[in-house]
Amino acid sequence: MLRLVAKLTVPVALVACLSAGQAFAASATVAVAANFTEPVKEIAAAFKAKTGHELVLSFGSSGQFYTQITQDAPFEVFLSADSARPKKLEDDGLVVKGSIFTYAIGKLVLWSKAPGVVKGEETLKEAKFAKVSICNPVAAPYGAAAVETMQALKLYDDLKPKLVEGANITQAFQFVQTGNAEVGFVALSQVINDKEGSRWMVPQNLYKPITQDAVLLKKGEANEAAKAFIDFLKGPQSRAIIEKFGYELAAPAKAS
Repeated sequence: MLRLVAKLTVPVALVACLSAGQAFAASATVAVAANFTEPVKEIAAAFKAKTGHELVLSFGSSGQFYTQITQDAPFEVFLSADSARPKKLEDDGLVVKGSIFTYAIGKLVLWSKAPGVVKGEETLKEAKFAKVSICNPVAAPYGAAAVETMQALKLYDDLKPKLVEGANITQAFQFVQTGNAEVGFVALSQVINDKEGSRWMVPQNLYKPITQDAVLLKKGEANEAAKAFIDFLKGPQSRAIIEKFGYELAAPAKAS
């Protein structure tokens, strides 16, 4: 699991110019599904600029975070890559009631860092590669979507010996990036700015929608920074960033 603390310093001379909200800036700990790494970094910077609040971001698989949260990990907000685990946490009594909302709908891509390698589903059918990377289908929704895709195409049994599995979508991407796999199932957000490689946008009828839900955890219920971040994530500035990285947007969620 990777950790990122976005440190933005404010010159002493400017402290007096901060707004009342920024004068009482706080921090919040946020567990973030790995596919959302780059978007949330940009959102965190915008949130910091607007509110003065700082986010302590941790990245990993949704399944990993679910387990940690049930074991009393100190997270205050959870940005999952699915809707099932936030619902389970709600059933476990670990979330603020009514705080779950869909912040993004993910898209699965078959990707190679080399041009001309990925040409569509025929790339999987021909299987001229030695290895194809996926992330853990039990812990990571994008991995489950990759398996569903191969099963829908009736190729899973044939491709199973070629699979290399990462703990999360970041590792699945790194396998391709480092040449340990020629192709891999990754999130569109990871390769949306790649101009050199080749990719196939997997048709969404081949896998269940990757509905990514966020939730305010009970540990963040009294934290103004955590509550403010949930509201900011629902707002137009965050939604523009999310859309820029290739995600679909759900209907606008109401700020709490």
